[in-house]
Amino acid sequence: MMKVDLLIENANIITLDANSTRANVVASYKGRIVGLWMKDAFDHIKDSLVFEKGIHEVDLNGATLIPGFIDTHNHLLIYALNKSQVDCSPTYNKSITDIISKLKDYANVQADSSWILGFGYDDTMLVENRHPTKEDLDKVSTDRPIFIRHISNHLAVANSKALEIAKLDASIKDPYGGHFGRDALNNLNGVLYEPAAMDLVFNCIPTPTTEEVIDLIRLAAQDYLAQGITTNTDAGVGLTLGSIEYDIHMEALKAQAHPMRMRFMIMNDMLLEGGIFEQYDAQQLNQKILQDSNGMAKLDSAKLFQDGSIQGLTGALRQPYYNDANLYGDLIFPQRILNDYVLDFHKRGFRIATHGNGDRSIGSILEAYQYALDTCPRDDHRHRIEHVQTATSEDLAFMKKYEIAASFFINHVYYWGDRHKNIFLGPERAERMNPLKEADDFGLLYTLHSDCPITPISPLFSIWAAVNRITRDGHVLGDDQKIDVESALKSMTIYGAQLNFDEQELGTIEIGKLADFAVLDKDPTAVDPMTIKDINILATIINGEIVFESKKLALSK
Repeated sequence: MMKVDLLIENANIITLDANSTRANVVASYKGRIVGLWMKDAFDHIKDSLVFEKGIHEVDLNGATLIPGFIDTHNHLLIYALNKSQVDCSPTYNKSITDIISKLKDYANVQADSSWILGFGYDDTMLVENRHPTKEDLDKVSTDRPIFIRHISNHLAVANSKALEIAKLDASIKDPYGGHFGRDALNNLNGVLYEPAAMDLVFNCIPTPTTEEVIDLIRLAAQDYLAQGITTNTDAGVGLTLGSIEYDIHMEALKAQAHPMRMRFMIMNDMLLEGGIFEQYDAQQLNQKILQDSNGMAKLDSAKLFQDGSIQGLTGALRQPYYNDANLYGDLIFPQRILNDYVLDFHKRGFRIATHGNGDRSIGSILEAYQYALDTCPRDDHRHRIEHVQTATSEDLAFMKKYEIAASFFINHVYYWGDRHKNIFLGPERAERMNPLKEADDFGLLYTLHSDCPITPISPLFSIWAAVNRITRDGHVLGDDQKIDVESALKSMTIYGAQLNFDEQELGTIEIGKLADFAVLDKDPTAVDPMTIKDINILATIINGEIVFESKKLALSK
């Protein structure tokens, strides 16, 4: 006797299981899948089902049902905070003059003495082809502090008032892992490179209340749900507001600000001496997260950074930047210190996730992982590298040897591919950015991610980018690194589940797994690959409950 409280019929179901099974009908009970059938088989057994009172019956009228999307690297809390700030991105600003105008508009509406914050400016897409400076921001105000972030989140610009509040002047020395922009006279020009420099100003900004941030998370999460995301990894808890981010995330889940299953990368400083979790091993911290979140969140990893952003010229490369033969970028940690951190976290049972864009950074991370694994072997660790923009064939072979996973920031190909080819990396290195096909051929465990808010939160866009590798200017960048549509779908479903240690519960549509689905108006495997990014999300289902429904589809019978 099969009990059912959700029945979805007339669907084109792409299960993404090992056999690429297709079906037309799926049923769940109390959030778990209990049945999966082709239409003819279902018609024969339908009368034997026990429909619970209040059963939700859904007729998809031929729409496509897939496992819910799993984004393994983005920044929900930062994206939420951006909703209260000035959008300085290229979408709305073609020049520094445009940015100044936007900031002035905000200052006029919010006419007080508070900080003016902005996000998303991109120097390489401004007509001036440079960073704004403190002199530019001083045109908005010299009385109110102003702080705007670069689109990479690895740089920022502060005005004179903000630098004054932070007590920064020409005498300040560059911190390790970052530096200050300076003019011809060695005075600070307001540009801050990497968190080591940025945080000296950012830490002076008043922290919003927990209630304010939760309200913003509630708004931000709706954008995620509207893109079919059911499991989501915040890739740096503590990165922006410090350790209070942990409490904010937990309070947001308790307040039911959103229904997504969360995975948390915990910033390394929270795990080290003086950090709030310095005494925890991985198992203890995971149990705490499960308990504090009522089972809606788990530990993902200990998070480290080992370089910055290629478009910010702070990604660490083995060969110099294409536009500057003397520039190689910066490593965040000396190798010995990185080795010690990784070994400590590894011994405490943590999976480790380390940010590495440049190939020199990737090599440094691999050296640290090898040191830990050779010193203290551990099966099924699933240590991972984040972004992996410029991994060489040798790097990928090494990753396979040590079973190190990759989470690729594939959207880079579209948003920065042309500039990487023409400015930062040059044609040869740019062609093999995000080497997905090679990773696939090596048999690496890999996923795709948006790194939102660096790029918009859209799994279908990431899948489109992986399949087509089209740049903003319409060029194919790295034709031999394209992957097929089904592999791309798996990279944001079952591969994501595997990376999260959730493959027994999520990632495919199979009996016994959790009923997390996305409903699409078209089949990604049956359309022109160039149109995948234009497919509409009709509904998102988590734990058998409809948590987002497009106006284009009335799901209930």
